[in-house]
Amino acid sequence: MLTKEEQPIKTTVSWRDLSHHSGQALLKDKGSLLLGRILVLSGLVFAFALFLPWRQTIPGKGTVTALRPQDRPQTIQNQIGGRIEHWAVSEGQEVKKGDTILVLSETSQSYFDPNLPLRLEEQLFAKRSGESAAQQKMNATEEQIKALNEGLTYQLESAQNKVIQAQNFVKSDSAEVIAIMSFFETSEKRLKSYEEGYQDGLFSLTDIETRRLNLQNDRAKVVSAENKLLNSRQALSNARIELNNIRAKYNESLAKAQSDLSSAFSSKASVQGDIAKLRNEISNIDIRRGLYIVRAPQDGYIVKTFKAGIGENMKEGESVATLQPKTPLLAVELYVNAMDVPLILLESDVRIQFDGWPSIQFSGWPSVAVGTFAGKVSVIDKVSSTNGQFRILIRSTDPVPKDDEPWPAQLNLGSGAYGRIILNKVPLWYEIWRQLNGFPPSLEREPKEDKKK
Repeated sequence: MLTKEEQPIKTTVSWRDLSHHSGQALLKDKGSLLLGRILVLSGLVFAFALFLPWRQTIPGKGTVTALRPQDRPQTIQNQIGGRIEHWAVSEGQEVKKGDTILVLSETSQSYFDPNLPLRLEEQLFAKRSGESAAQQKMNATEEQIKALNEGLTYQLESAQNKVIQAQNFVKSDSAEVIAIMSFFETSEKRLKSYEEGYQDGLFSLTDIETRRLNLQNDRAKVVSAENKLLNSRQALSNARIELNNIRAKYNESLAKAQSDLSSAFSSKASVQGDIAKLRNEISNIDIRRGLYIVRAPQDGYIVKTFKAGIGENMKEGESVATLQPKTPLLAVELYVNAMDVPLILLESDVRIQFDGWPSIQFSGWPSVAVGTFAGKVSVIDKVSSTNGQFRILIRSTDPVPKDDEPWPAQLNLGSGAYGRIILNKVPLWYEIWRQLNGFPPSLEREPKEDKKK
C-alpha cells in the first residue's frame, strides 16, 4: 500500500482558472511574434545601413596659426644697449608701422660726448690732409723717376759714344802698330842685306851705321805705337767701366725713388683706410642715434612687454615686447598620425571645428555637420614633429562655398581646433571592417607631388 506521502494529489481546476491560463499563453505567443518581427526589421535596417555610403576622414587636432611667417607673433628687440627713458605704449594697444614703442638713452661711455660726430669730422679732415700730402709725395717721386729716366738716357748715350770712340782708337792704334811692325821688319832685313854687302865690299861702313840708326828709330816707333795701343785699350776699358757705373748709379737712384714711391703709396693707402674707418664710425653714430627709439616693425597689437619701469638697463638684442600682426592670414595647424600622411593630398577638403563655436560633426557624413567650417590642405610637412606626428597647415577656401560661412573674424592665434580631412566614399560595412582591423583609409588614386611647388 502507498503511504500517505506517496498517494497522488487530487486537484480540481475551475473554469475561471482555465480561462486565465489560456489568456496568458495567448499573450505570450503574441509577444514572441512581435519581438521576432522587431528583430527581423532591425536586421533588415542594419543590413541596409551597412551598404550606406560613408565618407572616410582623417582626424587631427591642432591650433589656429598664421599661414605666412610675417603674420605670426614676433618679439621686438632693441638693436643697441641702453637705459629705458620712456614707454610710449601699453599692453593690448594697437600700433602702426613706425610708431614709437620705447625710448632709450645711451649707456656706453664711447658715445657720451654729444659733439662726437664733430670730433670725428675734424679727424676726418686731418686724415684727408694727410692723404693729399701722400699724393703730393707720390707725384714728386714719380717726377723724380721720370727725370732719372731722362738723365740716364742722355748719360748712357754719352758713355756709349765714348766707348765707341775708344773702340775706334783701339782699332786705329792696332792698325798703326801692325804697319810700324811691318816697316820695322823690313828695316831689319835691309840692315842684314847691307851687312852682307859690306862684307862683300858693296857698301861702306857709313851706310851700315846709317841703316843701324834708322833701325833704332823704327824700333822706337814700334814701342811708341804699342804704348799708344795700350793707352787706347785702357781708355776703352775705362769707358766701359764708366758706362757700368752710370747704370749702377741709376739703378741705385731708381731703387731709392721707387722705395720712396712705395712708401708714399703705403702711407696714402693707410690714410685712406683710416678715412674709411672714420666715415664708417660717423655713419654708425648717426644710425645709432636713430636707434634710441624702438619702433614697431609693422601694424599690430602689443601683446606683452618683457621689461618694466623707467631707468632699467637693457642689453643689445634683448626682447622688448611681443607684437601680434593686425591682419594675419589665418590657417589651422593640425597634427595627424604618420600612417595617414601618405593619403593626404594638397588641396584636399577639410572640415574644421573651432573652440568656442558650438558644432556637431558627423564623421561619415561631413555634409550634414553643423557649425563646422571649410578648409583646404595648403602645406604638408616633409618631416615629423617631436611627437612623431606630421604637421599640416589648413587655409580657408577662397571663394567660400555657397553652403558654408567664412571663418569667424573673432579667431585668435593659438585657439584650439579640430579637423577632419575628407577622403573617399566607401560602404559603411567596409569602414567598420577597416576600423576593427586597424587598416588605413583607402585611396582611389596614388598621391602625386605637386609639380608647381
